[in-house]
Amino acid sequence: MTKPLVALLTGAGISTDSGIPDYRGPDGLWRRDPDAEKLVTYDYYMGDPEIRRRSWRMRRRHGALAAEPNAAHRAIVELERSGVPVRVVTQNVDGLHQLAGLPARKVVELHGSARRFVCTHCHARGPMEDALARLDAGEDDPACRECGGILKPATVMFGERLDPVVLGEALAITKACQVFIAVGSSLQVHPAAGLAQVAADHGARLVIVNAEPTPYDEIADEVIRQPIGTALPAVLRGLDELGDLGGLRAGRLEDASELGGAGSANGGVRG
Repeated sequence: MTKPLVALLTGAGISTDSGIPDYRGPDGLWRRDPDAEKLVTYDYYMGDPEIRRRSWRMRRRHGALAAEPNAAHRAIVELERSGVPVRVVTQNVDGLHQLAGLPARKVVELHGSARRFVCTHCHARGPMEDALARLDAGEDDPACRECGGILKPATVMFGERLDPVVLGEALAITKACQVFIAVGSSLQVHPAAGLAQVAADHGARLVIVNAEPTPYDEIADEVIRQPIGTALPAVLRGLDELGDLGGLRAGRLEDASELGGAGSANGGVRG
């Protein structure tokens, strides 16, 4: 029996159980401090040394590099190790999928990685720990040691374009998969959000696991509003146990959607 290719699009919500706050949720960073968005906006960052200093201080306080994978990250690794073909397309920059044990070649980081820095002039790169160590030593806006250029996290800031090669890889995975699960994403940031539509248009079964409504709920086969740390492992166990597309019947996914008490939004899988 051929097992389906399972693609997961993961957003900030999958990492909140690891202590990393999301951005657009009810208690998200942008709602609590709308001005914080400037700290990760390219033009503000490049044009204002004070914004850069604040951005570096934020990263020093954030603690993302100390975060550990949670049950949802581990469940994806368990599915992959069971022999199911798995690819993760992530909007996150925390590196927790790889830290959980998923091979790096199976993770597409749409927005880059906060675990590394890059020079905006000569493109030299290095581990983020090195840059943060320079902050600890007293620098407030560390410059590139190769050319003196401005350093930034190796992430895609607001105002920057996604790497077309990385986006192309994400699109190829999305078009090829038989199951597409969007987890912890508001599905509001494009072009990543549009992958849900691409998956549905190419015949994949679309499952959305997110606390808040998304623009793609109406086209999803299943919408699960329950905590990701319990709902996602249950959904993935169902895939692992049943192995083929026939296993994605409504009853199996409804079992997962009932974990927190409330049912799913769509009540079943079409077809």
